[in-house]
Amino acid sequence: MPGLFFSHNNMTELNGREDCKLAEGKAHKKKQKAFGADLKSYLKCMVPHIESGIKTSNSRNVMLSAEEVIQWSQSLEKLLASQSGQGVFREFLRSEFSEENIEFWLACEDYKKTKSDHLHGKAEKIYEEFVQSDAIKQINIDYQMREATAKKAQDPTHTSFDEVQKTVYILMERDSYPRFLKSKSYLNLLNQLQTNTSK
Repeated sequence: MPGLFFSHNNMTELNGREDCKLAEGKAHKKKQKAFGADLKSYLKCMVPHIESGIKTSNSRNVMLSAEEVIQWSQSLEKLLASQSGQGVFREFLRSEFSEENIEFWLACEDYKKTKSDHLHGKAEKIYEEFVQSDAIKQINIDYQMREATAKKAQDPTHTSFDEVQKTVYILMERDSYPRFLKSKSYLNLLNQLQTNTSK
């Protein structure tokens, strides 16, 4: 069987490829470190200046406490009852490309408080944005529910979206919420607040 012979040029080429692989490996490690740094800065941005409090929509400074963040782990209801909780959970859902769920849920909460003469316009907007089959932020519901919601939206009442809102809530409760509680974003926030408390 003939042996394999490599000319000097081929050996140089092979060594060059090995050097390339080593360089790629180092670049990959640098990318991983950079990703870690990006994640840290993302978390810092996501939970802005915990020591100085988180600004809520009414521009009042609210201090987030470890106790409040612990309460978020008791139920999705408690998490969503907190303005700050909604914000942190929304960022988590954004990282999972499923923020339409919380946006729809919040839109439904707002819809329930709408005056009767504005129901039609808001129902149409919610339907177009979240429910119809080609909606930009389409929620994950079956065909029957989509059709039933379309009919209810045409002749809207304050309860038109109740059934579909409950379905989306259950989806978040069973799927995203448990992952959120195990996520780095939640655990790091809790750890940071507990560290600040013990100082």
